[in-house]
Amino acid sequence: MHLSPIGEIVAEEWQKTETIRPNVELDEWIIMPNHLHGIIVLNHAIETPRRGVSTANNRTGLKPNSIGSIVGQFKSICTKRIWSGGFLNFAWQSRFHDHIIRDEESLIRIREYIVNNPAKWDLDEENPANCK
Repeated sequence: MHLSPIGEIVAEEWQKTETIRPNVELDEWIIMPNHLHGIIVLNHAIETPRRGVSTANNRTGLKPNSIGSIVGQFKSICTKRIWSGGFLNFAWQSRFHDHIIRDEESLIRIREYIVNNPAKWDLDEENPANCK
């Protein structure tokens, strides 16, 4: 994958995540043309509720340093930088998918999925080359 200017902004901000937040470590990650896969390790984790985790914000009860607040802040700063770069049509999906990795076997499987994801782009229905 070669990153677009938007992808470069997303990569820069993603890599800042663990620098800005001492309780966060980044594991495997990849930026795809239309999405991002990444493993975030939360030290002193705060679990967030199943419902509302990706749409709530601090005014509605999302806890600081939770996965929801981290992803929300990441998406916000990326959007500001992307729009200021002239890409005014850029928008994130309103939600995100999260999954708690509970064991080494699951971690290995998810890391492999992330590493192998670019090879699957040619088959992805979102790939413009596959739109008919």
